Amino acid sequence: MGVLVEIQDMCKIYNPGENEVRALDHVSVSINQGEFVAIIGQSGSGKSTLMNMLGCLDVPTSGKYILNGQDVSSLDDDELSDIRNQEIGFIFQGFNLIPNLTALENVELPLIYRGVSKGERNELSIKALQKVGLSHRIHHKPSEMSGGQQQRVAIARAIAQAPPVILADEPTGNLDSHSTQEIMEILKELHREGRTVILITHDNEIAERAKRVIKIKDGRIEHDSAAEIKNPMKQEPLEEIELLQI
Repeated sequence: MGVLVEIQDMCKIYNPGENEVRALDHVSVSINQGEFVAIIGQSGSGKSTLMNMLGCLDVPTSGKYILNGQDVSSLDDDELSDIRNQEIGFIFQGFNLIPNLTALENVELPLIYRGVSKGERNELSIKALQKVGLSHRIHHKPSEMSGGQQQRVAIARAIAQAPPVILADEPTGNLDSHSTQEIMEILKELHREGRTVILITHDNEIAERAKRVIKIKDGRIEHDSAAEIKNPMKQEPLEEIELLQI
């Protein structure tokens, strides 16, 4: 599969000059179509800034961001809005549902902005809610649902029109362990169907459920498990160490 997301030598600098902060410091990373990637880092590591770049919510100080073959790093606000609408399905920690709309209406809302006809958006929204196991709750409002159910509505909203990228920002941060398991299973199923899923988290246990883990620290890529796959270590020394520990 081809490269879907490519970041080249990206910097994001706040307060340029003597007291500048390099939230991203010459970051380069590529993600192929169909990958399930977790980007992990603690508060202040730069992962939120990287997420904003990946989601076209901000632009870099320097460097390039090529999304689905298009250089989006220098687009204006209106152009970035169009890209977000067409290319990215967002899942946020806080759900970001409209309180006075039903689950179905919340899922339909982005499709209205995309100019999808009423009949088609209704069909797409119902199918998306069925996919996340909420066909029986389509007429319920957020206040009538649990946190896990609200997050499933948010996932349905993100996937309704099958955008190339699913960007999940701490999607289990406000959920109990049972709901967390449900949400991660849905994300893994989306990956199995061929979706590209990018998961932003500070939680090692959540990150380990992805197929690839990228760790960011002090604005730089500190570790990328894809490198281990390309250059696997020899197994013999590991076996010897295990025998010594027994």
